[in-house]
Amino acid sequence: MQHLRTRAQFQALLAHRPVARTAHFALHRLPVPAPGTPEATLFGAPAQAWLGAMVPKRWARRAVTRNAIRRQIYAVGADRLAALPGARLVRQHAVFSLAQFPSATSTALKGAVRAELLELLAREPS
Repeated sequence: MQHLRTRAQFQALLAHRPVARTAHFALHRLPVPAPGTPEATLFGAPAQAWLGAMVPKRWARRAVTRNAIRRQIYAVGADRLAALPGARLVRQHAVFSLAQFPSATSTALKGAVRAELLELLAREPS
């Protein structure tokens, strides 16, 4: 599984509406691009799986929290999406309650993020 790296790759995915949403995350998907299209040059071989994580500072103030959420996104994505071609972007769009999760890297927060990511990927249409 490849990780999204460039601004153009992120923008190509954000140009599409989310295909699935949960309370804190949205999933953007770009199907396998046809050869000769601009997306094909961005994402290379058509059979590859691409995954990106977007965790804005607006929704996760501490860097340690953003990195923990990003690690969870890539771990769950590697388990669930490695065999599926195409590009996907998981974007956080709401804050996790500081009253409920006061520690930036608590196991409770990691478990909640993982459970919600599994729910998000299960909602993805085929």
